[in-house]
Amino acid sequence: MTGSREVITGGDFKRMVSGAYSEFLLEYETINALSGAGTLAGTHILRTMGAAVMPLADAKDDSIGGLSRRVATGAVFGARGNAGVVLAQMFRGISAGLSGKYDATGSEFGKAFQYGILYAQRVIPEEPERPFIVIAKAVAKGAYHAVRDGMPIVEILLKAIHAGEASVAELGLTEAGAQIMLSFLRGCLKGLDGNFVSPAVSLSLGLGTHKNMPDPRNDRVRPYCVRLRVKNSKASLPELERQMRDFSSFSIVERSSGGLDIHLHTDHVGKTLEQAIGWGPLKEVKITNMSEAHVLPAHDALMNVAALAVAKDSVEAQKLQDAGASILVSGSEESSPSLAEIIGAAHSDLASSYVLVASSPDYRLVFRQAKRLLGGRVELVLADTFERTVAALKKFSPALTAAENAKVMSAGI
Repeated sequence: MTGSREVITGGDFKRMVSGAYSEFLLEYETINALSGAGTLAGTHILRTMGAAVMPLADAKDDSIGGLSRRVATGAVFGARGNAGVVLAQMFRGISAGLSGKYDATGSEFGKAFQYGILYAQRVIPEEPERPFIVIAKAVAKGAYHAVRDGMPIVEILLKAIHAGEASVAELGLTEAGAQIMLSFLRGCLKGLDGNFVSPAVSLSLGLGTHKNMPDPRNDRVRPYCVRLRVKNSKASLPELERQMRDFSSFSIVERSSGGLDIHLHTDHVGKTLEQAIGWGPLKEVKITNMSEAHVLPAHDALMNVAALAVAKDSVEAQKLQDAGASILVSGSEESSPSLAEIIGAAHSDLASSYVLVASSPDYRLVFRQAKRLLGGRVELVLADTFERTVAALKKFSPALTAAENAKVMSAGI
């Protein structure tokens, strides 16, 4: 297939994404070595990619638009560290460009890829000259000319890679962001050609990784929040919770007047509803994609406002709790908390509003994404050390609103 007649299928897209994951398996340690002090961008990218590829393992949809949306949702919700957030936004842009399409022409896919570059650029605030942006602009320019000339997708990717490599050579860049962009493109090209560099990830044969590498199964996300009421149900609460455990990461079942109120997070909405039909008549079913901007509903919250912070171990956890944190998420420089963990904690119904306290510069885009998705009921305090996080938390007051707390706590650091 050549020129504008080329068709990119959902199967092609699967191979491209798994090829990119395979390439990051080979390159993540190199990217770590290029990362700045206090971060492991390669590990964060690899784990974000793990969250992105997992939905493809059992996807029933063959359309390129549907598959790209599933990948984008997994990547956005499973994003770790600043690098992971940027990569996830690239997938989000690609998905926006392929929305509603069963197949895509080479030109359509090339334009979607340009959307991806644009979305990735937008997420990096106030730093237009960062190396990632410089390379992204060069790559976008190379892809633009190839798309305009009606080249097939292989040629579009090659032109993008050559433009990026030329920019790296011209500017003498040795930075993680540039390596991430080029590794992503090379992986997509290898995947499209079926030329996987070992260790390959084949979605048709099952996912697997080499020893000591992050296993993508550990990064599976459950991005759909399902709330529903079952009328007049006589079902046993422990039995319902046992049934839901297999396809949810968080679930609450409570008896209320005339039935059961159920709240869970899942990646299988259809399976959830199919199970629930057997429990009794369903009412007030609400499904929320938590990787997109949404209103966080107040649901019998125990507190007016709560502070959330990140702890790497039990010692830090105790110090943060003593300082005023009510919710703790596990994370460190080596293992940044994912957006899913932050959003999931806020969906726990502990409080009506939240102050999220970031203790590392590499958490900042993750926390900003949480604010973007959850809106006005979440405020941010962006500290850059554990000590400053503790100092900020000591100024937290349950008598103040989230916005008032954020102002006072930020002033303290």
